[in-house]
Amino acid sequence: MRIVTLILIVLLLMLQYPLWLGKGGWLKVQDLHRQVEVQQQVNGQTEVRNGLLDAEVRDLQQGTEAIEERARSELGMIKNDEIFFQVLDESARHLAEKPASSVPAASGIGK
Repeated sequence: MRIVTLILIVLLLMLQYPLWLGKGGWLKVQDLHRQVEVQQQVNGQTEVRNGLLDAEVRDLQQGTEAIEERARSELGMIKNDEIFFQVLDESARHLAEKPASSVPAASGIGK
């Protein structure tokens, strides 16, 4: 009777091995599900980025306004007949101001 029980336990373990640790086992399936979820998140982020790039490409192809806006914002370009004004906030204004003694006096202006 002991031998039969031992044989049955060994057979049970041999049947369980592929289920848990084999090529298509439960642990491998769980790992693959985790990898699929991670890849779906990456794909979602990529789809959002591609949508933004597609919209930008369509804007650039359809008219010159998008090109002009991009040249102004990224390259700091202005038109020939424009005057550029830079508005500084309070913290930047204090850094940009020079003391009055360092500014040379203008002589001969208005004469």
